[in-house]
Amino acid sequence: MKVCVYAICKNEEKFAERWYNSMKEADEIFVLDTGSTDRTVDILKRLGAHVKKAIIKPWRFDKARCASLDMVPLDTDICVCTDLDEVFEKGWREKLERAWVLGTTRASYTYNWSLDDDGNPVVSFYLDNIHARLGYSWKHPVHEVLSYDGNEKRIVISDIVLNHYPDSKKSRSFYLPLLELSVKEDALDDRNMHYLGREYMYYGRWNEAIDTLIRHLNLKTATWKDERCASMRFIGRCYKNLKRPLEASMWYEKAILEAPHLKEGYSEFGLFYFENGEYLKAIPLFLKALNIKKGYKSYITEWFSTDFNIYDFLSICYYYTGNFDLALKYVDKALLIKKDERVLQNKKLILEKV
Repeated sequence: MKVCVYAICKNEEKFAERWYNSMKEADEIFVLDTGSTDRTVDILKRLGAHVKKAIIKPWRFDKARCASLDMVPLDTDICVCTDLDEVFEKGWREKLERAWVLGTTRASYTYNWSLDDDGNPVVSFYLDNIHARLGYSWKHPVHEVLSYDGNEKRIVISDIVLNHYPDSKKSRSFYLPLLELSVKEDALDDRNMHYLGREYMYYGRWNEAIDTLIRHLNLKTATWKDERCASMRFIGRCYKNLKRPLEASMWYEKAILEAPHLKEGYSEFGLFYFENGEYLKAIPLFLKALNIKKGYKSYITEWFSTDFNIYDFLSICYYYTGNFDLALKYVDKALLIKKDERVLQNKKLILEKV
């Protein structure tokens, strides 16, 4: 099979070579550069990528993605869309060809969106940007998605792993106006409405976030429990920041009822009490979160719902409520997962009490 990688980029010189080396298992690599002023284009061309320059005005991610896909030859069997801050683990091509049977149109794979300092996944979910050449196009100005003009046949290849190493200094200020445009273009798209509400929350625009997230929950198409739970948690988070704890508690409770199969509802409600120093209220919520054995991959995953963090929270809760044996038990559980310097110092404090 002919496998091609395609991407868009702008000023990615520090990532370009690493990205190319992880993608070069493909037959060809195509990159649309949207206005680099650094050495990105020179690096990619030297390595062997097909690079084209284009300025997209007004800027939209879907237009750029479609333009980069247009660079891929029509006789390509499998297209792989990635970004330059992403790296495939070796052997992805062989796994892809082995799993891609006749009639397949799209594949999902493991995407580690964030990793800790030791390279362990913190937020991990399935991404599905591997697809057949014909019939696909990108839509939405931001948080763009692949659209297909037929009936998809999807497969999951969980042992293909793509790791994300984002540039923390890169601005995402243009996301908000693009999300507002997305909702303006399609006010009934529940995914965009959720993302817009979340973005308002990130900017500390608490009341706008609450209003938008409630609009998301009221959409008829907003049926995915995980995302509904997230909207409810975000509303709770907004009320917490507005210093309205009763409303915050109400929405955290709603989130748990909406998706009791998720750790996130329990752990965020537990964190709410933890941050207020109400440790006796936090403990049962953290314990309930631990009882859920996470068997799903979703972008909804939160850092505070990892077992390491919950063990850490519980050890602190038990320390401040005077149960030093349980504080030691949970600090040891946390340290079995990760040797964190702060947690090691906590253990010393707990041992002094024991």
